[in-house]
Amino acid sequence: MPQWTLAVVWQNLFNSNAVTGTSNGLLASLFGIRMPIWWCQGLFPSVMVLGLHYAAFACILIGAIFRNMDANLEEAATILDTPRYKTMLRITLPMVKPAILSTVLLVFGSAMGSYPVPHYLKFTTLSTKYVSMNSKYTGEASILAIIMMVFGVAIMLLNEISLRSRKSYTTVTGKSGQISKLSLGSGGKYAIALFLVVLTFFTSVFPIISFAFETFLPNPGDYSFLYTGNIANLTTKWWTISENVTESGMYGQKGMLYNATIWRAFGGTLWVSVCCALIAGTVGTMIGYAVSKNRRNRFANYVNSVAFLPYLMPSIAVGVAYFVLFSTDRINLFNTYTVLIVVGTVKYIPFASRSALNSMLQLSGEIEEAAVIQNVPWLKRMTKIIIPIQKSSIISGYLLPFMTCLRELSLFMLLCTQGFILSTTLDYFDEMGLYAFSSGINLILIITILVCNTLVNKITGASLDKGIGG
Repeated sequence: MPQWTLAVVWQNLFNSNAVTGTSNGLLASLFGIRMPIWWCQGLFPSVMVLGLHYAAFACILIGAIFRNMDANLEEAATILDTPRYKTMLRITLPMVKPAILSTVLLVFGSAMGSYPVPHYLKFTTLSTKYVSMNSKYTGEASILAIIMMVFGVAIMLLNEISLRSRKSYTTVTGKSGQISKLSLGSGGKYAIALFLVVLTFFTSVFPIISFAFETFLPNPGDYSFLYTGNIANLTTKWWTISENVTESGMYGQKGMLYNATIWRAFGGTLWVSVCCALIAGTVGTMIGYAVSKNRRNRFANYVNSVAFLPYLMPSIAVGVAYFVLFSTDRINLFNTYTVLIVVGTVKYIPFASRSALNSMLQLSGEIEEAAVIQNVPWLKRMTKIIIPIQKSSIISGYLLPFMTCLRELSLFMLLCTQGFILSTTLDYFDEMGLYAFSSGINLILIITILVCNTLVNKITGASLDKGIGG
């Protein structure tokens, strides 16, 4: 889901007129509960929203590793009566160390450059400062971008130093893997299941319900009518009005089902996302494969670091750089799909390269060496051996750039006009005060992502919920 999804849901739940000066949210409207300002705005909600958002991202990156990992070492520790915590600390975690470090790096870089969540929740960060200063104080804004990059590069260097050690991280070999199940006890499995159900509901199911409900409210964001129980006030005008009207807060816009701007932006978003996913996924997979085969080589580490560098840069800074580069008299690609595809590809290559590197590091060299002895060409080794073994990880490496590009705002907001793609169209309607339209676009994005993930899962057996990496 888009980053700002949970931020908007947080506002709809906890805001109140008495505390935040906005319309009453659900808790204030139904139960008269008014949360304090530190709960509604600032550091705490920003940390909670970003943490919940990236928790799923971390699960995606590490999930496939645990799924493919041979349990023989853990079973050997169990036979020797090794305590579970010691098995986790001394055996399991070291084997998945590359993916954990890569996850820390990716999440840190993403959180450092996050703009929508702090913007919605009124929390000042380097990213929000960068946006506010960029138009008036270009030099100072560039310094802020460099500071954000320095933090990311420092984490990347720590990751490279760790992976340069002589420890082996192979977890998929020529031997058959076994599944080792852990007993959680009679009460533990129900407690964990209940926690996960509640967490999933409020981070995944409730946002969809909330955005759908917003599109039927006469005044989006205002839930005060729920207190009186007057459901008759719900309206379908935001969806079904087929003419340009200035009444009822429509500002001359047609309903979403008939709004050409929205559906033109939807088509453009799909085109950019598919192109970025195909190019970034292919290039990233090749980079991950090459680096894993030569990870002791200094040049390979250099290629890996350079390939990952765009992700460490804030999305807004990358957008500004390409705006300056492609908005000149000689080369003017502003407001074209070409510049969006180029920028998106550069920005999302790290997704595919890191996921491919994780999965390739997991493969034992003897698997491919057996084919080399038989003089099997490289292309055939890739298509007949490596890709089938890590199919889930590699295909998911294409999916993640696709899903991310669908909901990207910060990267593209300076490279095209509002209404060109869905994310900038959402921002456009949000500025106009048509919050029902922005909620409807959020709903369209979420449904599109779910449908695409389901189709890929049915056709190939791979999906984001099966993890990235290996």
